[in-house]
Amino acid sequence: MQMVFHVGVHATDGDRLLKTLLNNRSWLLQNRTEVVPPSHHRGLFEEALMSLNGGSSTPEMEQILLDAVLQHDDTQRVVFSSQTFMGAPGRAVGRDGFYPQIGSRVNALANLFPSAKAEFFVAIRNPATLITDVMREFTGGDYRVLMQGREPADLRWRDAIQRLVRHAQGRRIVMWCHEDVPLIWPEIVRLAANMPPDAPLLGALVYMHELLGDAGLAQLRTALGGRDQLSVPQRRKIYGQILADHALPGKLDQAVDLPGWTQELVDEVTAHYRADVAEIACLPGVEFILP
Repeated sequence: MQMVFHVGVHATDGDRLLKTLLNNRSWLLQNRTEVVPPSHHRGLFEEALMSLNGGSSTPEMEQILLDAVLQHDDTQRVVFSSQTFMGAPGRAVGRDGFYPQIGSRVNALANLFPSAKAEFFVAIRNPATLITDVMREFTGGDYRVLMQGREPADLRWRDAIQRLVRHAQGRRIVMWCHEDVPLIWPEIVRLAANMPPDAPLLGALVYMHELLGDAGLAQLRTALGGRDQLSVPQRRKIYGQILADHALPGKLDQAVDLPGWTQELVDEVTAHYRADVAEIACLPGVEFILP
C-alpha cells in the first residue's frame, strides 16, 4: 500500500489539493485510490503520534488506524492532505531555524504505517511572503515571538529540506515552489493521485480561476479551446500569456509588511530563496516540479 502525505507547508496550497482530488473521486476509487479528509484522521493521528513517541506502529495498531481512516477494502493508494501535519503556524520558525521539525514530522508520519510505502508532497515558498501570511494566522504573540530570535536571513529552505531528506530515509519526496503552482497544478495533482496524462482531470484550473476571475478564465478556455493534445510546455505557455494579460489587479504581487523588513532585506531573502531552490532541485531523492 502507498501512503501519500501532502504536508503543506503553511500558507501554500491550503485545502486545494484535497478538494481537487475529491472532485476526481470517481476515477480515483475505480483505480483503488482513496482520499482521506483531515476530519477523518484529525485527533486520531495526533493521539497515535503521541503514544508512539517517535516509534513505529505495531501491526495491530497499524490495522486499527487503517480500519479507522479507510472506507474501502481494496484501496492500494491513500492520500492525506493537511497543513496541520507541520503543526500550528507558529512552528514555521524555531530556535533551530526554519521548519526545524520538518524532518522528525515526516518520519513520525511514515511510522504510523510502517508496512506501507510513504511518499511526501511539499510546497515551499519565498520566506518573505510566507512569514507575511503566517503572521495573519499566528495566535501565539507578535512577530518577535514568531521569529524565536532568528534573523530573516536565517530562514533558509536549504537547511530545512536537507533535514527532510535525511529523515525521509529514501522515501519519495515531491516538491515545488508555491509561486509556480498556477502553471504546474495539473502535474501536482496527477502525481499525488498517480493519474496518467490521458485520464480526465476535474479542477485543473482552480488556481487560474483565483488569479483570473470569471472573465479571465473565459479567455483562457477560449485560448485552450480546439487545441487537442497540447504538450505540457505548450499549455504552460498559454497559461503564462493569459496570466500576463488578464490577471486580476494585485493578484500577482504581495506586499511584505513586517517589522524591520526593508526592500533590501526582502531582496536578500528572495535571493537566498532562489539559491536554495536551485540547490534543493538537485538533491538526490527529491523530485522537483519546475514550470
